[in-house]
Amino acid sequence: MRKIIFIISMMFLCQLSQAQDNTKFWLGADISGTTELEARGQRLYNLDGEIRENTALMKEYGMNAIRLRVWVNPRGGFCDKNDVLLMAKRAKYYGMAVMIDFHYSDWWADPGKQHIPAAWQYMSYDEMRMTLKWHTTDVLQLLKDNQIDVRWVQVGNETTHGFLWPMGKAEENMEHYAGFTQAGYEAVKSVYPDADVIVHLDAGCDQKRYDFIFDGLRKYGAHYDLIGISVYPYWDKEAKLEQDTEGTIRDFVANVKHLYEKYGVNSMIVETGTESKKPIEGKKIMSDIINAALRQCDGHCLGVFYWAPELEGHYPLGAFNNHRPTIIMDAFKEAARQLKQ
Repeated sequence: MRKIIFIISMMFLCQLSQAQDNTKFWLGADISGTTELEARGQRLYNLDGEIRENTALMKEYGMNAIRLRVWVNPRGGFCDKNDVLLMAKRAKYYGMAVMIDFHYSDWWADPGKQHIPAAWQYMSYDEMRMTLKWHTTDVLQLLKDNQIDVRWVQVGNETTHGFLWPMGKAEENMEHYAGFTQAGYEAVKSVYPDADVIVHLDAGCDQKRYDFIFDGLRKYGAHYDLIGISVYPYWDKEAKLEQDTEGTIRDFVANVKHLYEKYGVNSMIVETGTESKKPIEGKKIMSDIINAALRQCDGHCLGVFYWAPELEGHYPLGAFNNHRPTIIMDAFKEAARQLKQ
């Protein structure tokens, strides 16, 4: 009898542990450019001037997850499946969860461009859908064969207007975009049944663009598990979507709640960032975003990922200066400390 009670107790504790893990709040970064920086001979340092590998540095700042993009046939090989595997192995070493972000392009894909990979240019819709499915499965199977536990997979990057243009442009052919999304979903589940499939859009403050895409996916029966949002006060002001940071935060919080109420799906900030040249202001902004995601979204925002914090130079929204973290990164360290209390 005691043995039976012990077994039941252990099963309960295991289920409780899994439930707690599933509701964990995630702090992470997209550091997909790490190996390219290394190939250029660039080194990163902690505040004491000690050399640090990028994944290790993110871990030191309290992050528990890493996001990695995948391009189809990139020039130079950076962000292809083998490069992604190399970086995913580092995340595994540090005990960090892995998010895979499929761009379905040979290079950058975002709301302004969603170029079909060169090798897919002359395919029919059915051929491209099957090739997308094969590519997704191929990349994920490589990771699984190397014991990488992928927790989330993005089917497209900032697909506000669909992807694989013009065939999958949402405004012109929502049905094809939904079909591509469903093909990606099926591919992910065939390799990682428990991974969450993410559909990711930009401008998390703008409810209208989310309704347009997710109404379309619902109409044509495409599946997903989680909504990925980008939250960038800087770009929202540039696009005249918001007048200030407070507006971005207020409206992304309202949108997260709206999305859960309308579609029954949680959200995650898979991209965010602030100006590296204004570190004191940037640290406050990042702390406010993390706190809003954690405490104002009624539990429906599951985490925050900074995009390319190590990136310096032409990109204004990194979080490093002179190859070292600025105070902006302290927002993650402080949040991680609070989550442990």
